[in-house]
Amino acid sequence: MLSIIDPATSKTIARIPTGDGPHEITASDDGKLAFVANYGARTPGNTISVIDLVAQKELRRMELGALRRPHGITFADAKIWFTAEQNRLIARYDPASNQIDWLLGLGQNGTHMLVFSKDRSKIFTSNIGSDSLTLLERSADSVGWSATNISVGKGPEGADISPDGRECWAANSGDGSISIIEVAAKKVVATLDVQTGRSNRLKFSPDGKLVLVSDLGNNALLVLDAASRKEVKRLNLGRQPEGILIVPDGSRAYVAVAGESAVAVLDLKTLDVTSRIPTGKGPDGMAWAVRH
Repeated sequence: MLSIIDPATSKTIARIPTGDGPHEITASDDGKLAFVANYGARTPGNTISVIDLVAQKELRRMELGALRRPHGITFADAKIWFTAEQNRLIARYDPASNQIDWLLGLGQNGTHMLVFSKDRSKIFTSNIGSDSLTLLERSADSVGWSATNISVGKGPEGADISPDGRECWAANSGDGSISIIEVAAKKVVATLDVQTGRSNRLKFSPDGKLVLVSDLGNNALLVLDAASRKEVKRLNLGRQPEGILIVPDGSRAYVAVAGESAVAVLDLKTLDVTSRIPTGKGPDGMAWAVRH
């Protein structure tokens, strides 16, 4: 189920059925469409729900065939990029043709999250089962991609690229650390022992000054200073904080607290929780949609 929430009122204005086990969501640049990766539950999912945000209904459910456990879904260059965790690859869906038009095998286990650099020239994926991140760099002809696997801590899941494109931080769910990769050097240059129980998501603020990490294991949200790489604050948000969404102006963050069926709203100036928004059961991935 997808909930559409008006941030001005914090009210749910629509609830739209999706496929089984929706985990991640992305919105088109014009704010008119959303795409939901239906990861599945006990049975691996293999669909993407295409949602009309204006009419507030599911337009279609794209069948992915043999591609299982879609995740890490991202809108870029008018197409939908996602990981197929069970197949050890990433794929691209073209909404205009309603076809999968590109696949790239990575040979890594548990390829889960996918994040683009701001200039769209690079992609990082987190590979939970291989204890690695894969850096993909777009070739000069803008068609091919070169891949570099970078070893990090145990069980990397949440990852994000700094707004200036110089670093990629990965939250390692298996050992309570954060690996910091220097993108140009393609290697880990620092490891932070942040003592998370099971880190889930990691996001940079738009100005690059703060890094937020959700910690499922300790029911916490960590706030780190990106420059000093030091912890600024650790907040107890309730049971199972997962997805993190930071608004484009950097004023606040939304954190899905799955075990409380709510989204916590965090003021990024004061670093205080200002409100909680009731949701359906087990909220996780979120996207910001601005209609143009």
